Amino acid sequence: MTGPPTNSTTSADRRFPDGFLWGTATAAFQIEGAWDEDGKGPSIWDTFGHAGNIRDGSTGDVAVDHYHRYKEDVQLMKAIGATAYRFSISWPRIFPDGIGQPNAKGLDFYRRLVDELLANGIEPFATLYHWDLPQALQDKGGWQSRDTAKAFGDYSAYIAARLSDRVRHFFTINEFSSFVELGHGRGILAPGLQLSPGQVNQVRHHAVLGHGLAVQAIRAQARAGTKVGPAEQIIGTAPVIETPENIRAAAAALRDFNAGYMTVMMEGRYTDAFLAGQAADAPTFTSEDLQIIGSPVDFIGTNIYMVHAFVRASDSERGYEVVAGSSMVPPPARPYQPTHARAQYPNSEIALMLSPESMYWGSRLLVDVWGAKEIFITENGMPTTAEEDAEGFDTGRVVWLRAYLTELQRATADGVPVRGYFHWSLMDNLEWGAGMAPKFGLHRVDLATQKRTPKLSAAWLREVARQNAVV
Repeated sequence: MTGPPTNSTTSADRRFPDGFLWGTATAAFQIEGAWDEDGKGPSIWDTFGHAGNIRDGSTGDVAVDHYHRYKEDVQLMKAIGATAYRFSISWPRIFPDGIGQPNAKGLDFYRRLVDELLANGIEPFATLYHWDLPQALQDKGGWQSRDTAKAFGDYSAYIAARLSDRVRHFFTINEFSSFVELGHGRGILAPGLQLSPGQVNQVRHHAVLGHGLAVQAIRAQARAGTKVGPAEQIIGTAPVIETPENIRAAAAALRDFNAGYMTVMMEGRYTDAFLAGQAADAPTFTSEDLQIIGSPVDFIGTNIYMVHAFVRASDSERGYEVVAGSSMVPPPARPYQPTHARAQYPNSEIALMLSPESMYWGSRLLVDVWGAKEIFITENGMPTTAEEDAEGFDTGRVVWLRAYLTELQRATADGVPVRGYFHWSLMDNLEWGAGMAPKFGLHRVDLATQKRTPKLSAAWLREVARQNAVV
């Protein structure tokens, strides 16, 4: 028997930069439970779930009981070598009515959580809005109202003033595109609305305005050195063949496809093409709005799961064409309509979902397009079923993660300033409208007993964190 090839790759060749943060991510509604305890007000997701809109009949009343088991859950993080944790703060736990009198018991929970993290050597990263709008604000118009953007800024100021002595990184809003398009356009996420295109565009504008107001509030109220940025699921592009002209085309497409979110946040203006494409449905805004929305951020957080569009250069007016694209790609660039995509291209969406190169281009192009100086991968992971996770051997997840992290290491080796990675998710939880069926966790949760059990992927990520390298 011969030994291994002398040119085999070692973990030293796949190392991440010194000080790279390894973490996990969660969201309040998905894990906390305690939906009406200690003065918490109802959120739009409580209302949505109680109305039977979650696929398997689940609600967030208990979820996976993190509110009462947070110390145990911090030990799960410590056991896998996590050095950071991204969690979200429940706005209605802090302000039951969205505005007005704060709830001291709600703030105390997050103080205890943060103290527990720090005591175990885990750096807290807080998300201020992960979709659980106070129902009281929804009753007044929700994100269709400019008042909600202002209320979000006020809430952000309150949190920054009281937690920035412990929390040095704040994400403003998670996945604008999901809660705007799916919650207000298609009605499949809370608040379950199906608004007109013009109304959806106005919701989108109020959301990015809320982000800008939150950035300004944190700058005004937080301790010196506190950093702030968004956590968006950017519509990701990649060159179908890595040539200079195709890379430039992918960068141009990224800017176009994200015009209503990242582009306006990073540039402080809506592109002419975006406004022309909206025509009579364009949002109403002021020049002051755009200055607020474009408030400088310290980093970009990005949730990466897939390439949404493989792109090549073309002689078209846009300078690119989409070779394969998901339903998130806005028309007219999308090469087909999502209603019949499966019939025309039965494997296209599947191929796009299995695209580890999204990690490389999803971070690299943030530098090419907007000159990002600091990037965090705020979510990345894959769902399995309970059967696939049987006995904890979620080998598919390990294969997925190895492929994606190999591409992330490639990015850092090329000088892309990615500072940390947050795996979605720490444990199986309530996956929004899909209920409890999708299993994203590194730990299995027995819902009858709330027992947490590490899966194979937890052991694998522990070794990655220990070596600070792909293994």
